[in-house]
Amino acid sequence: MRLSKLFFQTLREVPADADVVSHQLMMRAGMIHQIAAGIFDFLPLALRTKQKIEEIFRAEMDAIGGQEVTLPMVHPAELWQKTGRWYQIGSDMARFRDRNDREMVLGMTHEEIMADLVKKYIKSYRQLPTMLYQIQTKFRDEPRPRAGLLRVREFTMKDAYTFDRDEAGIDSYYPHFYQAYFNIFRRAGIDVVAVKSDTGMMGGRMAHEFMALTEIGEDTLVLCPSCGYSANRQVALFRKPDPPAEDPLPLQEVATPGVTTIAALAEFLQVEPSATAKAVFLVADIEQPDGKVQEQFVFCVVRGDMELNETKLTNAIRARRLRPATTPEIQAVGAEPGYGSPVGVHREAMWLVVDDLVARSPNLVAGANRAGYHLLNTNYGREYSADQVVDLAAASDGHSCLHCGAPLYTARGVEVGNIFKLGTKYSIAMGATYLDENGEEKPIVMGSYGIGSGRLMAVIVELHHDEAGIQWPITVAPYQVMLVSLATEKTPEVTAAADQLYAELLAAGVEVLYDDRDERAGVKFNDADLLGIPIRLTLGAKGLKNGVVEGKLRRSGESFTFAVSTAVAEVQALIAAEIARIQATVLPVPFED
Repeated sequence: MRLSKLFFQTLREVPADADVVSHQLMMRAGMIHQIAAGIFDFLPLALRTKQKIEEIFRAEMDAIGGQEVTLPMVHPAELWQKTGRWYQIGSDMARFRDRNDREMVLGMTHEEIMADLVKKYIKSYRQLPTMLYQIQTKFRDEPRPRAGLLRVREFTMKDAYTFDRDEAGIDSYYPHFYQAYFNIFRRAGIDVVAVKSDTGMMGGRMAHEFMALTEIGEDTLVLCPSCGYSANRQVALFRKPDPPAEDPLPLQEVATPGVTTIAALAEFLQVEPSATAKAVFLVADIEQPDGKVQEQFVFCVVRGDMELNETKLTNAIRARRLRPATTPEIQAVGAEPGYGSPVGVHREAMWLVVDDLVARSPNLVAGANRAGYHLLNTNYGREYSADQVVDLAAASDGHSCLHCGAPLYTARGVEVGNIFKLGTKYSIAMGATYLDENGEEKPIVMGSYGIGSGRLMAVIVELHHDEAGIQWPITVAPYQVMLVSLATEKTPEVTAAADQLYAELLAAGVEVLYDDRDERAGVKFNDADLLGIPIRLTLGAKGLKNGVVEGKLRRSGESFTFAVSTAVAEVQALIAAEIARIQATVLPVPFED
């Protein structure tokens, strides 16, 4: 492609609304254009990279037995109603009515549609297992689109679905996806960590997220440098300390005027935060047996040196969503904001959930449920009991690894892919069954596996750039080579030589972007760095006189020269070496259940 003909425009200034590097550089490089919040045009350069990423998807899915299909983006509402997600998902789901007044949905994911499809085609155990995948547009009406392609409303997703006879089947297939996802990301030039995660609205009994470590990430990961344990903080486990052995002491009320936080309480009483109990007041939406949703006041207690993990709480009480309780709601159950505890509250008006460490910790300082006072020496089982005692605490830096005891650390990450063991949630709801060897009807066991191509593209830029622009890995770069001609009106021989080299590179199958524009050398070099094409070839009058073309490797800045006569072969060898360098990172990764 001649750059003079390419549909693009570079920007010298950073767009005011671009808040992360990938958004800034892809806008400046003329790769994407924003038409609304979270909705982007993909221009020719970006589309070439997107297509290369999706070809990697296809290669790895095909390698583990996948068959590609395309399912519609527009779904009839009744399919989502069968699984209940029509009622569970809020305004993120885009709903509308067609001309016949039929309720419809813009697909944000395709579990229902896939289950409905296999219901009609799979009848016998002989047809299982099977795996279908697609690369399709999705729409999620994200309330806060941000960070360019990292959090959008319309996006392209590779979503795959497995269908098995039983849990043992998906257990044996799941590690193949785990490895395939590492292969995909490494072939695209990035490394990731796989962390155990919450199944969320998808449901199921196991999920992993594949995270690229970067400070712009919205997720907090909990990692062990010793044994390799990794999990999203939402579900991370850790080894809780053993409380001191103490006999229960008498309950005592003390005045604590103006002391409304754990930090202030510990300082006022000269105790450690671990000697206190923290009250957290929430209101949960709980689905009742009749399918209706009812609000429930939830009183949580964690130790003062811990933080409440709302995901653990949500899963423990099977809530659809949580919100903070208001002051009147807190006072209505007999508690007091800033001075709350489960001692003496109206138990019939709440669901009390206590962290297991609180239940084992003697003589904790807790609120007295009246302003300006706390209680010394509260003990679980003596002053109060709970509806549930479960792990509610969030893992943090320095907590001990559950498996090896080493100190954990946290890091920020961007989710670039996820895999789920869905089980039979969708197949039962949709009636997707098969007949086993004995003619008995059984539900199909499903798995779901997703990667967004646009988000992956943005993460690649986040991890591969410098002050001058993008540094595309050669496997996903829009073009492999950028040929820069420094010809002027006085050097037509340079134009002729550059045109000939361009033709020879194309004939050799090299993907080349040819900067034939009538621009200054500085402009061309700046644009070459901004666009991030992996290999730059420069042909000018001086080099041509010496019979050489100058080269530069974008990722490292390494410079070199080739004889013009051998340039094509030299470039082909350099491309092969760059591809081999990336391919060398595609290695087996152990899967730990």
